[in-house]
Amino acid sequence: MGYQKYVQKLWEKPAESLGAVYKQRLILWRKEQVTVRVEYPTRPDKARRVGYRAKQGVFIVRQRVDRGGRAKPFPAGGRRTKRYRSRMNLKMNYQWVAEQRANDKYVNCEVLNSYFAGKDGQHFWYEVVMVDRDSPTVLADPILRNIATQRGRAYRGLTSAGRKSRALHGRGKGYEKARPSLAAHGGGAK
Repeated sequence: MGYQKYVQKLWEKPAESLGAVYKQRLILWRKEQVTVRVEYPTRPDKARRVGYRAKQGVFIVRQRVDRGGRAKPFPAGGRRTKRYRSRMNLKMNYQWVAEQRANDKYVNCEVLNSYFAGKDGQHFWYEVVMVDRDSPTVLADPILRNIATQRGRAYRGLTSAGRKSRALHGRGKGYEKARPSLAAHGGGAK
């Protein structure tokens, strides 16, 4: 096994295998800003699997997202039992939300992909791989150039987390109504 397989094994249960190092890291991350550009990926194995390459124009952003349910605003226009639901279930996972927020901070870049970096009782952290649209190194690479020209990938659900939320990771039996979209087939749940 190469070193990346061993690193991958450690991240299956990070709280147990990494122990105090993981806890200290989370304590430091809590004190940081919500969106932080990092020099090196926390998980080099996962970063490479989702498309990260250590080259000019490709960088990583650590994004923090609050955990817990999304509170529904107080209903307007009449008091009916139908409207008194305490939760609002978005059809977006936390990772997709993190990608969009990272893209909001770096508007001249596109989201390539993202991966889980950590969690505690209050927050999730994801590391988002960003591609600079104007970098000559990116424009010279045919794969990254294609990514850089796809405007608004994170908002249109074209990243891996977005496709997962849109139920597009599966094919064949059981996924007949996932394409072209869930909304096109009556907006049913996955």
